[in-house]
Amino acid sequence: MPDQPTNNRTIARNTLMLYGRALLMMLIGLYTSRVILHTLGITDFGIYNAVGGIIGLFGVVTGSLSNATSRFITVAIGKGDQEITNKTFGNIKVIYYALCFLVVILGETIGLWFLYHKMTIPADRMTAAFWVYQFTIVSAVLNFICIPYNSAIIAHEKMSAFAYISLLDAVFKLLICYLLIVIPFDKLIVYSTLIFCVGIVDRIIYAIYCERRFEEVKAKPRIFRKQFREIVVLSGWALSGNIAYVSYTQGLNILLNIFFGPVVNAARGVALQVQGVIGQFVSNFQTAINPQITKSYAAGNFERMHQLFNFSSKYSFFLLFFLSLPVVIEAPYILGLWLVKVPQHTVSFLRIIFVYEWVQTLAGAYNTSVLATGNMKWFQIVDGIIRLSIFPSCYVLLKFFNEQPESVFVVLAISEVFSVTAKTFIVLPMIHYKKVNYLKEVIFPIIAIFLLSSVVPILIIGIMKTSFVRLVCVVLTSWGGTSFFIWNIGLNKHEKLAIKDMIIHKLLIKIGLVHDK
Repeated sequence: MPDQPTNNRTIARNTLMLYGRALLMMLIGLYTSRVILHTLGITDFGIYNAVGGIIGLFGVVTGSLSNATSRFITVAIGKGDQEITNKTFGNIKVIYYALCFLVVILGETIGLWFLYHKMTIPADRMTAAFWVYQFTIVSAVLNFICIPYNSAIIAHEKMSAFAYISLLDAVFKLLICYLLIVIPFDKLIVYSTLIFCVGIVDRIIYAIYCERRFEEVKAKPRIFRKQFREIVVLSGWALSGNIAYVSYTQGLNILLNIFFGPVVNAARGVALQVQGVIGQFVSNFQTAINPQITKSYAAGNFERMHQLFNFSSKYSFFLLFFLSLPVVIEAPYILGLWLVKVPQHTVSFLRIIFVYEWVQTLAGAYNTSVLATGNMKWFQIVDGIIRLSIFPSCYVLLKFFNEQPESVFVVLAISEVFSVTAKTFIVLPMIHYKKVNYLKEVIFPIIAIFLLSSVVPILIIGIMKTSFVRLVCVVLTSWGGTSFFIWNIGLNKHEKLAIKDMIIHKLLIKIGLVHDK
């Protein structure tokens, strides 16, 4: 088994690869979303986000399912038996082909009925909405087919593949911005078609890469009963959790459309665009570290697993909070610079969504750890009850209390606090980790950093008038204060020593006194 320094270098290398990818996607994503919003207009941009949410009720389950299948592939690889790995992949293919069939059936019946009879869409845009919907269905199917391939990349920790393919994807997205302007047809239909074509190219590239690199992906879809039942059970629990996830993401998107129309969907879409490009850094960090958590559990190395658990939780929060604090504080000015014409509610949506995301960063380590144990029953039951209560709670607020659309995201943030609290009591005993140690190492430092880092930037907002100079002051004090408190409160002495040693080692390599292995 590789030693700990080797595993740490693997995490660091994969994280840097994924960070490079995230930075590129952030810059291009912010530019393209501005162009697309301007070209489509607020109404069509809202329709695209709302209609995509319908099929999302059936198809946006890739995240947790990818983690579940990656867990089985990782364990099979860890055993060093290629035959077991091949059987695992064959079983996984059967499951996802069946899910593809289910998505098409539900999408072309219930989903299509919902589009025509329940959605708030201007009559003259219904044809365009129909084509957006059809392209989204096929895209959802392609995503399902590619989950096993993406899971193999994660299990083998070949994160550079994501970085390189994302580079090509980014080039295509820039090309779409140009074509959207020059093609003289319905802009919404053209945009949906082009995004769909990029999705096909991406999926083909991922498949070719995996076919050439990983022997197991060549396995034919075939059921091996004993393991098949185990995969179905675990994936089933992951799927149930993702159904709850879909209900409070895409479900709430549809709810906002029904009560407020596509303009509010556009505001939500813009807010999520900003959250997505910044949150991608955290997602990439957790993607790099998750296989190590699973492998540590499989090896029975709980001390190492606890270190990685803390590392994932704490540093995920630090990273997102560092990047997003000035965005949250200066949201009106930043959005005005970026979009010029900002849809109503976008600022408040963005702020509440980031509060939700700050709490949600803690969930990644819990999700990976419980997948590593394979004991997901009570985890998904409790978490599912909390998640499934979000949609009806929001419906009641909007229907009977005439609340503003912001109330939807407030409910979402509160529910995430309950969810993370419940996961603490369920997961930590499974991995033999004392709750008091987790509170001391992770939760208390996070709360202190959150409170202390926000003071000076908020004071600046109260003193100075809105301007670019104030934005610079807020960014510098936010980043400076956050860095100071992370170093002095967030890191323990062992983490500080490790960082110092790494910096010194890199400097010695630069000046030629030490050779990198």
